[in-house]
Amino acid sequence: MTRYLTTCLLAVTAVFSAISPVLAETSSEAPGFRPTLSVQTYDGQPFELAAHRGSWVVVNFWATWCAPCLKEMPDFSAFDEARDDVKVIGLAYEEIDAEDMRAFLTRHPVSYPVSIVDLLHPPEDFDSPRGLPLTYLVAPDGRIAKRFMGPITSGMLAETIDRVAAAVSAGGSP
Repeated sequence: MTRYLTTCLLAVTAVFSAISPVLAETSSEAPGFRPTLSVQTYDGQPFELAAHRGSWVVVNFWATWCAPCLKEMPDFSAFDEARDDVKVIGLAYEEIDAEDMRAFLTRHPVSYPVSIVDLLHPPEDFDSPRGLPLTYLVAPDGRIAKRFMGPITSGMLAETIDRVAAAVSAGGSP
């Protein structure tokens, strides 16, 4: 019995070892990965990540019930308005209808587009949030430059943009 279990464990390990490079190539954590994102905002407008190549894009997963998320919103909104090289998209990761979102955003206005994400089918090129907020910084070439778990500030985004831009200028990659 022990020999059988050991053989099964080794077989499972071999299978996962064989497919892990494939998973790494498609994961949002893989070097050089360029995610796609095509969503409709709560007010019916399309948002295509690829249309914003040449700009830094902040992809922020959040929810109306998430206190740290609500604290980020005015900061991200000001950052979006202050920098021509940055675009922000808010992805509301919760079950909420468009009318309730509209009412919420009337009380908590932002300058950037907001899309309501289907919890059962979130954007496939981004990891499903295991906690909120979850923010991705996408570089102008479309690659993920950094993934932030937990609350962040526009200052942290600006520092990361400066650091990544300097590395790219020196011949590196995001």
